[in-house]
Amino acid sequence: MLTKYRGELLLALGALFFSANGTVSKWVLESGMPPWRLTEIRSTGAFIVLFTIALIRTGNPLRAKLNEIPKLLLFGIIGFAGVQTTYFYSIQRLPVSIALIIEFTSPLWIALWLRFVRKRAVAKTMWIGLTFAFVGLILLAQVWKGLTLNGLGLLGALASAFALTVYFLQSKGMSATRTSSEILTWGLGVTALFYALIMPWWSFPVHNLTKQVELLGRFHGHHAPGWLLVLSVIIFGTVIPYSCVMAGIIHTTASTGSVIGMLEPVLAGGFAWILLGERFNLIQLIGAVVVLAGIAVADRASATTE
Repeated sequence: MLTKYRGELLLALGALFFSANGTVSKWVLESGMPPWRLTEIRSTGAFIVLFTIALIRTGNPLRAKLNEIPKLLLFGIIGFAGVQTTYFYSIQRLPVSIALIIEFTSPLWIALWLRFVRKRAVAKTMWIGLTFAFVGLILLAQVWKGLTLNGLGLLGALASAFALTVYFLQSKGMSATRTSSEILTWGLGVTALFYALIMPWWSFPVHNLTKQVELLGRFHGHHAPGWLLVLSVIIFGTVIPYSCVMAGIIHTTASTGSVIGMLEPVLAGGFAWILLGERFNLIQLIGAVVVLAGIAVADRASATTE
């Protein structure tokens, strides 16, 4: 039981750091850094940090048997590069709120996978909790204010949800034979290689790292070096949250990981409220409460589904 609670705490911490990173990433993106380039330097920097730490502590984290390599490459391509690439593709064609809601349907796909493919029993309370959480996300995002469903954008968002599902399921599956640092290093390494191939480093906009970035919201009028903000995205927005989430999944289940991951939009809204001066209206506050209630119900049921 203590292991389960520890895993849930790590998952919640991961969601907290991912959410806080949204504000810092927005400052970087608003300064002119292309989103694809931020993903590239974020993934590459995190890979270097994790590889170095793992190399010092336990030896080469990339060592693998020949028959393991295809699975690890698939995990990196779909579970890491796939999630980020399809998400950016979808938000170019859909409102961000709608894209996020579709992406966070991953707990539903995991539950369906366990029920109809793995033939596992899924508690009725899981479906009730997921329903509450999705309704809460809809209220939180107020999708009716920007309901424009571009066909390609919708496909991109669904692809992101499926990729996120693969990430959670494969993370749990590989944890039986590999440490969390090895899994993360492989995933981020494959992502870094993928972006380096499609966007060579010699064309990277280095000027975005040397410029002084104006901070938005409550810090209006203040500036920070671009490299410092990017370093924050790498350490506090990638290395720490991914490590927390991976360790959390190992101590719980893929279902629990995906359900607690739904905290991200709620927490991100909280950080935007505090740091950017954005405000929740009454409907959004109700939505946040409904999301939290749904997560609590679904989380209690998720422990019995795997």
